[in-house]
Amino acid sequence: MGSPDNEDRLRRPARIRSARVGELKLSYVPDGVVKMVPRSLFPTTSDETWTQNSQFLDQSGWLTISAGGLLIEHGERAMLIDAGYGPFTEQISMMEHGMACMYGGSFLDSLATLGRSPREIEKIGITHLHIEHVGWAAHPRPGETRPVFTHAAYLLSQREWEARETTFGITEPIANTLATQVHIVSDGDEVFPGVRCVALPGHTPGQIGFEVASGDEKLFAFADVLHSPVQVAHPEWPIVGESSDSESSTLRRRVLSQLADEKTIGFGIHFADVPFGRVRRAGDSFSWEPLA
Repeated sequence: MGSPDNEDRLRRPARIRSARVGELKLSYVPDGVVKMVPRSLFPTTSDETWTQNSQFLDQSGWLTISAGGLLIEHGERAMLIDAGYGPFTEQISMMEHGMACMYGGSFLDSLATLGRSPREIEKIGITHLHIEHVGWAAHPRPGETRPVFTHAAYLLSQREWEARETTFGITEPIANTLATQVHIVSDGDEVFPGVRCVALPGHTPGQIGFEVASGDEKLFAFADVLHSPVQVAHPEWPIVGESSDSESSTLRRRVLSQLADEKTIGFGIHFADVPFGRVRRAGDSFSWEPLA
């Protein structure tokens, strides 16, 4: 990573950051953060592992997993990929599940700073049905009764929607709220100018990512194939809760190889404050080079 400021970005929650892909403007929309005990997320790692990778840990020794969304703008039109964690501004302890704490709450303010209102969002591509991705798609502003994105279609894969009762944190009331706006999409579908769905099963059975292309430039939003930039160098590390360690590891390597070989910009929604970057390859090893 190089400079002290870049190393600090590995430990802090994401701020608003933008990148251009041809005619499209893409911006990270921060909402909050999940602070993880690192060995609870990566159960095969050791204390020594994290001594060697301490640049990724904050002063408490926790891993920073940002929560937010990706705003894609094409002229006056706009869509989102994922919708943050939701209107939960107080830190919620999740230690019984191995997490340290999580909070959200800033998504709509971040969106306003970027010059957009919820009414302007045509579609929300929900990569998978975990609570820190569904977020504001299922919740109203404090003091209101209807979810804020009343005009948006919620894009989900058929497989993910059918498995909604088994996914992390998605209760029946949340599923019922989403149901009236769900639109099923498939691998390869173009859902917005220059944006198409890519099936990424592994973290969940129906997870999808999104490839964004305009002119000669391309970005790949790879959802939860990777949770932290530390994984770019360690795609073999299993993540707690995934059904097949070997399949997930194979998928991570395939995505990293594709990003490196095609010189595609990567977007990691949970990647602390380095969400946009490029993957560099050295033999069989990979590294993450954040965009400015």
